[in-house]
Amino acid sequence: MSIHLHQLAAALYLLAGLVAWTGMALRSARLERGSVWLLAGAALAHLGAFATLHSLEPPPPLTDLPAAVSFMACAGTIFFLAMLRRLRLDGLTVLVAPAAFVGAFFAALQLPEAEPAVVAGSGSWPHAHVLLASMGLAFLGVSGMAGMLFLAEHRRIKAKRPIDAGFPLPTLEALDLANRVSLAVGFPLLTLGVIAGMIWVQKSQGVVWSGSVHEIWSVIAWTVYAVLAGARFGASQGSRQAAASAVGGFAFLCFAVIGVGLLT
Repeated sequence: MSIHLHQLAAALYLLAGLVAWTGMALRSARLERGSVWLLAGAALAHLGAFATLHSLEPPPPLTDLPAAVSFMACAGTIFFLAMLRRLRLDGLTVLVAPAAFVGAFFAALQLPEAEPAVVAGSGSWPHAHVLLASMGLAFLGVSGMAGMLFLAEHRRIKAKRPIDAGFPLPTLEALDLANRVSLAVGFPLLTLGVIAGMIWVQKSQGVVWSGSVHEIWSVIAWTVYAVLAGARFGASQGSRQAAASAVGGFAFLCFAVIGVGLLT
């Protein structure tokens, strides 16, 4: 059941992305709104997939990469949809839907091959680490996508290229606010995830720091984001610079947390 729901979620995410991109190409506000409803349906299917994970045999460990990536995609989508209630961000679906599709599709392919859960240490700290860090990654991903669209829209405005007045492309102010809110929520969650990971290591190995490649790169990525958050909230960083920082910071974070793990 969970695999089928992951497949359904992936299909709906893909359809939402295709409709969103078609709506942008045709300058159709109706298609853009339709893509948001498809995205919401995909998120519901994705939630159902997580609710039925226990039905798989063997149950997949949430600490494994497929489950973590899938959770990150689901959490990021729900966070984005929540912000839609306050901000006019329909146009950002062109980036959110394809990213969520990758996460759900990856899980649909990999979860059936998952091995029985074998987690070092005991208690809830391993899951707390993965869930908190994944939510932090997801929200910072939304920040990066808002920054990416901000840069594209800023370049369009500077070039004085017109756009249909009725097309629901987010304003620079809305994208900047989405960037700010996502960073303000995502960085503390990432910090809590790092702390939970340290407690996990301490309980399983008797030390707070084991010096693994994952730990080293995770701390480097956290430090980078600490600097970016300080620049954004403490140094009055400009909106364009903040958007570029969000894009670059998230790209580095993905490499440090996911890419390094795949390469080692």
